[in-house]
Amino acid sequence: MILRLLAMLVMVLSGAAAAAAQQAAPPVDNCRTCHAQLDGKLGEPAQQFADDVHATRGFTCANCHGGDPREEDMEKSMSRTRGFRGAPKRSEIPQLCAKCHSDGAFMRAYNPSLRTDQLAQYQTSVHGKRLSSGDARVAVCSDCHGVHKIRPASSPISNVHPQQIPNTCGRCHADAGYMKPYKIRTDQLLSYQASVHFDKLKGGDLAAPTCVTCHGNHGATPPGVTSVERVCGTCHVFQEQLFDQSPHKDAWAKTKIPSCLTCHGNHAIKHTSDTMVGTGKESICMTCHVEGDNGGKAAGRIYTALTGLDASLGEALSVVDTAERKGMEVGEARVTLSAAREKLIKARVDLHTMDGARVEETTKAGEKLSKQANQDGVQALAEYTFRRKGLALSLLVIAFVVVCLWLLIRNLERPAAGEETERT
Repeated sequence: MILRLLAMLVMVLSGAAAAAAQQAAPPVDNCRTCHAQLDGKLGEPAQQFADDVHATRGFTCANCHGGDPREEDMEKSMSRTRGFRGAPKRSEIPQLCAKCHSDGAFMRAYNPSLRTDQLAQYQTSVHGKRLSSGDARVAVCSDCHGVHKIRPASSPISNVHPQQIPNTCGRCHADAGYMKPYKIRTDQLLSYQASVHFDKLKGGDLAAPTCVTCHGNHGATPPGVTSVERVCGTCHVFQEQLFDQSPHKDAWAKTKIPSCLTCHGNHAIKHTSDTMVGTGKESICMTCHVEGDNGGKAAGRIYTALTGLDASLGEALSVVDTAERKGMEVGEARVTLSAAREKLIKARVDLHTMDGARVEETTKAGEKLSKQANQDGVQALAEYTFRRKGLALSLLVIAFVVVCLWLLIRNLERPAAGEETERT
C-alpha cells in the first residue's frame, strides 16, 4: 500500500514538473529561427526581435504577421489559409496594433497600467485624420515606437523615452524634404534644443516638457491659439492664474494673439531674466508699450523692484559668505537669505499680473529679510574682528608674562654677590 502511494506521488510530481517545464518553455517560432540565419533585410528583423518587449512577453512573429510559426515547412507556415498576411500596409498598422492594445481584458494580463484608448486618441490626431483621408506618409505606430526592436517607454533606448522623444518627432518634422508637402516649418527641433526645457531634459529632468507634453502623443494636434495659455498652464499653474488676473487677459482675448508665446516663444523658450521687463533694449514689454504709457510705467516699476531686491540679495550673500569663510556661524543668516530669495522668486511670478504695487509689496518684504541677513553677516564679521583683536591682545599679555617669568627665573638663578665672594 505504501509503495503504491509513493508511486502515485512520483507520477503526480513528474506530471507537475513536466507541465511547469512545458509552460516555461518559449513558444515555437520557426519564422524567427529561419530568418535569424539569413542576411540583410531578411535577417535583421529576427535579430532585432530578440530584445523586443513583445518577444520578452512570449509573442511570436505570427502575432503580427500571421501564419503558423510551429510549422517547419515554409509554404505551409506562410500559407494564407493559416492566416499569413506578411508585412502590413502603413494604413493598416494602427488597426493591427490596436487588435491587442485596445483590448482591455487582454492587456490587463501583461500591463494593467497601460492605457487602451491609444487608437481612439490617434484617430482624433492630425496624423490619424490625414491617414484616414488617404495620406499614408503621416506617422503611424511603428514610426514612433519602432517595428521589431520596441522597448518599454521607461527604457533609455526606447524611441518614446522622454529624452528620445525630440529626436523621434524630429525624424519627420526636421526633414525639410519630407515635410515640404505639408508647408509647415521644420526648425522646431533646433529651436527646442536651444530652449530651457531641453536644457532641463538633457540634465536628467525627465519631467521637463517634450514635444508630447504640449502637442500630445497618440492624439497629437498643434495647440490652437486659444488653448496655448491652458497648455502652458498644465505645468505653470500659478503663472496662468496670475495672468488671468492681469489686464493682458482681456487684451489678448480681443486680439486673439497667443498670450504666453508672445513673451516667451514656443519651441525656443529661453531662460527668463529681469531684463525681459522694464524699458531697456531687451525688454519684451517695449515691443507693445512705450515708456510713457501705463504699461511702460508698470513695467519700469516692476523692473526696479525686482532688480533692487536682486542687488540687495547679492550684497547680503557676499557679506554672509565672507563671514562663513572666516569661520563664523551664519546658519540663521542663511535661513533668512533663503526666505528673501523665495520672495524674489514669488515676485518674478507675480509680475504676470502686471500689477506694480503687488510686485513691490513682495519685493519690500524680501528686502527687509535681505537687510536682516546682511546685518547678521556684518555682526558676524564685527565679532570676528573683535575676536581677532582680543586674541592679539591676549597673545601680547601672554608674551609679556612669559618674558617677565623668564627674567624672574634668570634673576633667581643668578648667585648673590656675597656668595660669589665666598666662593672665591
